[in-house]
Parts: sequence; C-alpha cells; structure tokens
Amino acid sequence: MSRSNVEISEYERLKPRYDLVSKIKNARKELNITQEELALRIGTKKSNISRLESGSYNPTINFISKVAKGLGKEIHIELK
Repeated sequence: MSRSNVEISEYERLKPRYDLVSKIKNARKELNITQEELALRIGTKKSNISRLESGSYNPTINFISKVAKGLGKEIHIELK
C-alpha cells in the first residue's frame, strides 16, 4: 500500500469523528453559546468540550448523547 493510500485510509477511518465534531460545533454556534455554557448545561468541564471540538478526544456514546441533549438535538447511529 502506498503512503497516499495509507493516508486516505486514515482519513476515511477518522471521517465519522470529524463529521460529528463539525456538527457539534455548528450546532453550538447556531445557539450562540460558548463551550463553557455547553459544559455547564451538561455537567462537565469546558476542557472536555474543547477537546471534543478539537478532535483530540474520543468520546463515549453517553457523552455524545449528553452533548446532543445540551444542544437540543438527538443522536442517531446507523450501521451500513
């Protein structure tokens, strides 16, 4: 496998996470709330929201569910 194929595979592997992070950031910005405000809504620290939005945190489904609820959203998981 060439280097470019490895890089593509890594991107493909991480794409769902980055898509989710993007949706979370956009939803928070649409509500015009800060990371700190979102953290307060769901009972966590701002640093956890910051790590989530930076993509450096691999959250649990429970955490994502709390974030979604704090944003007035629902999560739907689909296996294809």
